[in-house]
Amino acid sequence: MSVFFWAYLFLLKNPVFPVTTMPLTVVDRWIGFLPLALVPYLSLWIYCSLPVMLMPARTRLLNFGVWIGLMCLFALAIFYWWPNAVPPADIDWAQYPSVAFLKAVDAAGNACPSLHVAAAVYSSFWLYWLMWEVRLGWRAQSIQMLWGVAILYSTMATKQHVSLDVLAGTALGIVFAWSSRWFDRKLQSVR
Repeated sequence: MSVFFWAYLFLLKNPVFPVTTMPLTVVDRWIGFLPLALVPYLSLWIYCSLPVMLMPARTRLLNFGVWIGLMCLFALAIFYWWPNAVPPADIDWAQYPSVAFLKAVDAAGNACPSLHVAAAVYSSFWLYWLMWEVRLGWRAQSIQMLWGVAILYSTMATKQHVSLDVLAGTALGIVFAWSSRWFDRKLQSVR
């Protein structure tokens, strides 16, 4: 994680190529700024640790970690070759100190694909699979899915991402989750 964040922040502050500003869509105009969205936004770190806690075997845990690591490396390659950012929001961040802190630490760059979204989608798929394995029912599944959707929504409501970032992050999370699932099943059939 430390190496990833170092590389992420380095690319954010030192883009090699010109930075592309992501365009706004009608969805971005519908979703206004909501300071309370910072709560689900920051809850990603708890959400992403849940599949790790439910993982029944070390080989499956390693598989989970390798694939999410590959997903992050893929996104870093995109950020290197195509640095991008969200357009500045017309908001006085000084009025919202907690969100201003987020903006200071994680400027709205390296936006597309949203790794926040990709990690949430990746984790949601794994939670879905693992929760059925341990026989947690539809109520628990509904809560975890709503939590995941809240995280996706929060990326736009905090003005860290635009809808195109969310779509790209969702696609990235799906591709890597299903790839890891395919590999997970191969590992289980070998055992």
